Amino acid sequence: MQEHSERQSERRVLWVVVLAFLAASTAIWWPAPAAAAVRVKEVAAVQGVRSNQLLGYGLVVGLDGTGDQATQTPFTTQSLNALLQQMGVTLPQGVTMSPKNVAAVLVTAQLPPFAQPGQAIDVNVSSLGNSKSLRGGTLIATPLKGADGQIYALAQGNLIVGGAGAAAGGSKVQINHLAAGRIPEGASVERSVPTPLLDGDSLQLGVTANDYATANAVAQAINKAKGEGTAQALDGRSVRVRMPATPQERLAFLADIENLTLTLARPAARVVLNARTGSVIMNDAVTLSACAVAHGNLSVTISTTPVVSQPNALGQGQTVAGEKSDIAISQQGGALIQMPAGAKLADVVKALNALGATPMDLLAILQAMKSAGALHAEIEVI
Repeated sequence: MQEHSERQSERRVLWVVVLAFLAASTAIWWPAPAAAAVRVKEVAAVQGVRSNQLLGYGLVVGLDGTGDQATQTPFTTQSLNALLQQMGVTLPQGVTMSPKNVAAVLVTAQLPPFAQPGQAIDVNVSSLGNSKSLRGGTLIATPLKGADGQIYALAQGNLIVGGAGAAAGGSKVQINHLAAGRIPEGASVERSVPTPLLDGDSLQLGVTANDYATANAVAQAINKAKGEGTAQALDGRSVRVRMPATPQERLAFLADIENLTLTLARPAARVVLNARTGSVIMNDAVTLSACAVAHGNLSVTISTTPVVSQPNALGQGQTVAGEKSDIAISQQGGALIQMPAGAKLADVVKALNALGATPMDLLAILQAMKSAGALHAEIEVI
């Protein structure tokens, strides 16, 4: 009986050892967490199905004395004369106008894909001259043209300007920007733009990122759901997809594939530097090799003090005003700091924070580390 108990105890110990070994092996070989899944519509779109930019030149009337000044913006008066002539109004010879309630503007809009004649789109109106404010103005009929010179929409309506201002006696108060406004649904579409959605037996999907892995992942996701050979990655930007014949089947097919999920590969290492704001953005793929960095700040201070030279009471000299300038140069010492290699973004951030440099200083430090071969990432300056 005692021998049987000892055997059971040995078996329990053996099972505990086996389970511990399996747990340790699982902890060692367990794959890394997969990246978040995204849909096809978030990384690719049908090529040729896009919005188009529209542009027009027009006049805003009805301003409360805040329009263009005719002496500095003669094109406003010329445009007003041309408009009056189109309406059959001819000014007497030698008569010049200088209205203060008219402003020349540029009108811009985006023509969305599949827009049909009669549909309304929003327009943006921006002053071209020296108008003080477009608040309360009305845009008169302005044709909006595309890159091919054809008229695709006609804009007209009352402006919405999100601001206010007042001026008197040389003082001025202004809230927000008054030289630009918006007209919601202020343009009517007059011409539609053809799209390749129903042309041919295939379509091409344009991948937003120039990445071969992303294009291949999109093609594999479509083939898995719709059958092998349905999609083919042509390059890092394009994926060709065989489409059904009828329009209804084609639209349903696109609705299905744009909601397919896929897992993106790790992106290329990239650091984005904004030289205007000092912003530094880096993705998770950035790695760092061991290096040593020393950084010191150099500042130059110039102070000027007015100085007056006064002659004696009985002297014949004149009082002369001058300036005394003091120049000081200071440089903060920068110790040589060893930065360890970092294979994770957290390690890279920790190493950079150890320098104690400002974001503007990091712009120069990161570029120097890239030149030294210690920063393994592509640097993009915006």
